[in-house]
Amino acid sequence: MQYLPIFTKLDNKPVLVIGGGEVALRKCRALLQARGKVTLVAPDFCQELLELAEQNIVTLVHDYFAPAQLDGQMLVIAATDINAVNEAVFDAANERNIFVNVVDDQPKCTFIFPSIVDRNPITIAISSAGTAPVLARRLREKLETLIPQHIGPLAELVGSFRTQVKQRFKQFSDRRQFWEKVFDSNVVSKVQTGDIAAAKQQLHIMLDDTAAPKGEVYVIGAGPGDPELLTLKALQLMQQADVVVYDYLVSDEIMELVRRDADLICVGKRMGDHSVEQHDTNQMLVRLAKEGKKVCRIKGGDPFIYGRGGEEVQVLAEYQVAYQIVPGITAAAGCAAYAGIPLTHRDHAQAIQFVTGHCKKDGQDLDWRSLAQPHQTLAVYMGVVKSPYIQAKLIEHGRAHNTPVAIIENGTRKNQRVVTGHLGQLSQLIDQHAIVSPALLIIGEVAQLHSQLAWFGQQAQTSSFAQPLTDVV
Repeated sequence: MQYLPIFTKLDNKPVLVIGGGEVALRKCRALLQARGKVTLVAPDFCQELLELAEQNIVTLVHDYFAPAQLDGQMLVIAATDINAVNEAVFDAANERNIFVNVVDDQPKCTFIFPSIVDRNPITIAISSAGTAPVLARRLREKLETLIPQHIGPLAELVGSFRTQVKQRFKQFSDRRQFWEKVFDSNVVSKVQTGDIAAAKQQLHIMLDDTAAPKGEVYVIGAGPGDPELLTLKALQLMQQADVVVYDYLVSDEIMELVRRDADLICVGKRMGDHSVEQHDTNQMLVRLAKEGKKVCRIKGGDPFIYGRGGEEVQVLAEYQVAYQIVPGITAAAGCAAYAGIPLTHRDHAQAIQFVTGHCKKDGQDLDWRSLAQPHQTLAVYMGVVKSPYIQAKLIEHGRAHNTPVAIIENGTRKNQRVVTGHLGQLSQLIDQHAIVSPALLIIGEVAQLHSQLAWFGQQAQTSSFAQPLTDVV
C-alpha cells in the first residue's frame, strides 16, 4: 500500500492551489465540494475562477509563487504547466510538512486525488497510487452502475439512530449484529421507495425488540488457496463474523478478506503438531456461539472432504448451536484443474477415488486392491509423508510401476509447483524436489496430460516418463 487511504474533513480549512487554468479549476471544485477555504495563486486566472472570486467563494492572489504563501495552509496543490514552479512548491511544502499534490507528477505527491463514487454521506474512493488514473476512473464507472442511489439516504437514516443503538447495546459485537439485521430487513426497501417515515418506524420496532443476540457458526470451505475461488456466500459470511477460527491451510490472501476487527484464532494442525486438539476446537466453537458471537470456522478446501467439518457440525448440533455450511472447492478439483489435469477422461480414467494419507490412529487400513485398479484416478490428500508406504502398497496390489503421477505443491497459489513422473519414482521425486505440504498426489493415467494442458502462469517441474530418476529436471 503506497498511500494510506484516509478521508479528510476540510470544513473551512485553508488550502492552497498554485495555478489559474483549467486544471487548477478542476482541483478547486473538488476542494469546494469538501467545503475547504480555497486560495489560488497565479499571475492570471481563467474566467470561471474570476467569477468564483466575485461571488466570494474563493480567494485569488495575482502573484507568482513564493514559499511564504504556504504558511498556515493545511495542504497545497501545484497545478501549473511549469515544472520549475511545481518542483518549488513540492520542496517548500515538504520543508513545512504540508501535504502536497503536484498534478500528473506522482513522485511529487504526498497525497493524491482518488476517483470518487459519491452517495453522500457514503463516499467510495478508488486509487491506483497515481499509476493508472484512467483505470481507476473505469472502476468508478463500474461501481456507479452497481451502487444504488438510495444508499445515501439509508446511511443518513441509520446514522440518526446511532446514539440510541449505543444506549441499547453496550457491546460492540451486539451493535454490529443489530445493524446486520437492519440491513437484511425491509428497512432498506422502504428507504428505496422513498418511504423514510415507514423505515424509521420499522427501525424503532427493531430497536425495541429485547431478544438477546444469538450466536451462530459458519463452517466455510476456503478452497485450496486462490482467493478468487471463494464463493460469494463464503465472502459475505467472512465479513460478518466476530471471530474467525482458521487452519494453517487457509492462505494469507484469503485471511486478508476477513473483517479487519474480527478476533483471529488459529487451530491449525500439521503432521505431528496439533496446536489445538480437535475436541478443544469443537468446544471452543460451542462456547463462542453461546456467548452470542458470529463465528467463522474457515478451513482449507471443502470442510466435508478431509476437513473434519462433519465432526464439528455434529457437536454444534448436539449443543443446539445454529450453523451454516458453505462448501469450498476441494483440493483435488482445484489443484488438478490449475495443473491442467482432468480428474476423469474418456480415454484414461472412468472413475476417481479420494483418499487421505493421514488416517485415524488404529483405524482400518485402506482397500488397496480397490485403489490399485487401472484406468481410474487416485487423488491423495496429505500423502507426502507416507508416500513410500502409498507407493509400495499400490504396486504390491497391482498398479504398474510406470503409472503416471503428479505432485502438486501449493496448488492454485502463486507459488504452485507441479512435479510429474512414475509411480515407481513417487517417494524419490518428493525427496529430490523437497516437496512440502500442502501437496496433493494425483496417481493415474490422467497425470500425463499435465504437459499438454497446463495453463499459463503455473510453474512446473516435469520429468519425462521414459527417463530414469537421475535425469529428472
